[in-house]
This record gives sequence, structure tokens and C-alpha cells, in this order.
Amino acid sequence: MRAKAFVAAGLALAAMAAQADTRWDLPTGYPAGNLHTENLQQMANDVEKATGGKLRIVLHPNGSLLKANEIKRGVQTGQVQMGEVLMSTLANENPVFGVDAVPFLATSYTDAYKLWEASRPVTEKLLDKQGMKLLYAVAWPPQGIYANKPLNSAADMKGLKWRAYNPATSRIAELVGAQPVTIQAADLAQALATGTVNSFMSSGATGVDTKVWESVKYFYTVDAWLPKNMLVVSKKALAALDKPTQDALLKAVADAEKRGWQVSEQKTRDYLSTLSRNGMTVQPPSAQLRTDMQKVGQAMVADWAKRAGDDGKAILDAYQK
Repeated sequence: MRAKAFVAAGLALAAMAAQADTRWDLPTGYPAGNLHTENLQQMANDVEKATGGKLRIVLHPNGSLLKANEIKRGVQTGQVQMGEVLMSTLANENPVFGVDAVPFLATSYTDAYKLWEASRPVTEKLLDKQGMKLLYAVAWPPQGIYANKPLNSAADMKGLKWRAYNPATSRIAELVGAQPVTIQAADLAQALATGTVNSFMSSGATGVDTKVWESVKYFYTVDAWLPKNMLVVSKKALAALDKPTQDALLKAVADAEKRGWQVSEQKTRDYLSTLSRNGMTVQPPSAQLRTDMQKVGQAMVADWAKRAGDDGKAILDAYQK
């Protein structure tokens, strides 16, 4: 009888221990070898170690759990506890999310971080109202132009089949006379291989991720903007954790944000070297192409400020101090 009691007690303790361990799902639209995904994995490892396995975050890369454009909604509805989102894809929802994709507003890591500091409070308020907490944001390397032919001016971009992934890239296509085609990151390599698109703006990281040299041969370092991926968490899921676990998570998140910005900047040259080694022509834009793209940027800054209203003015005022 006593033995049965011990067995029952043991099973009860095991059940309690199992209930104490929490598993969260974290989807991202980018492949496992991407700099953002690697940073997320390190963050998840740090959380599991710091909590002794009490909180385990399972990363789902490359749109394998939710497609990139489904992730924010997945966090809002409780389908997943956390998610990584390219902020500018949400610009149609609110222009504030797209400030980092306004061409030539912030073109260096220093300026991009300053812009992030200026826009972060407004971004946090928007997400808080939707039941989410902003954990961090990390910049991509500067955005350049990929094309299947030489580009000496914006006129050379007319008629190109242009990959669009947010309102800003669609608007650029419109201004230069290219044909925008919406393609998610996970589908870009196939779209290039099939000729669905033959040009786009993105970072050196995206070019390496997709082995872009198999389809296009030119990359122009216009350094138009540095978009950011943000990590968000369900406020309900976060509140369900005990205080020590919350603290461990927030510590790992803070470390990940700092590390992510550093790694992104460090890897920029490596990505461009990889493109060159694989036969691509990597070069600065001609004076005419740069001038043309800066005119596009000026139009888009004015358009963004108008759409963003008082929030946009507050962000620009803080950024330009």
C-alpha cells in the first residue's frame, strides 16, 4: 500500500513539474541561417538556460509555422506566443510601422538606431493597444538595388518586374515605372528563378540567403534605408509567466537587441563580398541613379509625414534633434 502511495506521489510530482515547464512557439519568415534567425535562436537558448528549462521557446524559421504576413495576427489571436515581423510590412495598418522604409531618411546604422529611438515609444503604444508587447527591433543591412541588367538611372528601371514586400517598395516601383509584384522572403528565390521578378530592393543578407547570383547579376549599394525586424509577444502569455521567468526573458531580449545590431553591421561587408565572389557586379550607383533615387526619397518622406500625422511629426522632430 505504501509503495503505491509513493508511486502515486511520484506521478503527481512529475505531472506538476511537466505543468511548470512552458513551451512557446516563435515563428519567423526568414531561413535558419539568416542573421535575424540566428539571433532569435541564441535568445531562445539563453532563455531556456536562464530558466533551467522552465520556459522553452521553439523557433519556426522560413515561414514553416506561419507565413510572414500571418505572424503578427498569430500573436494577436493567441495562435502563437511570440513572433518576428518585418515592421514595414505593417505600414498600411499604420504609417508609423513604415518609417524605417522611407528612402534616404536614415541611411547608416547610427542614423537608423537614432530613428528607432525616436519611433519606439509610438510603436510600443500601438502594439500595447493590440494586446502585444514590443520586445526589440534589429536592423537589416542597408538596402540596395538588385537587377538583371545594368542600371545607370531610374529610367533604366522602367518596366522591370519589381519584387514588392511592403507599401514603400510598391511605391518606389510606381515612381520609377517598374511593375510591382508582391513576393514574401521565403518565396523570393523561386520567383527569381521563374522570372516572376527580375529586380528588387533588399540587403546583402537577402541576396546571400536566396543565392540571388543564380538569377540576377547586378547590385547597387544605394543604401536607401535600414528596415527592422521586431520581436513581439502576447501580453497575456507574458503575464502568465512568473516574475523570475519574465525577468530572464527580458534580460535575454535586451542582450539579443544589442547583439543583433552589432552583428548586422559586422556582417554587411561579408555579404557584399559573398555576392562578388559569386560573380555579381557590386558597385555604388552612378551619380544619376543616386540623384534619381534621392528624388524618390524626398517625395516619399513628404508623403509619409502627411499620412503619419501628429505621430509622424513627433517622430521626425525627435529624430532630427
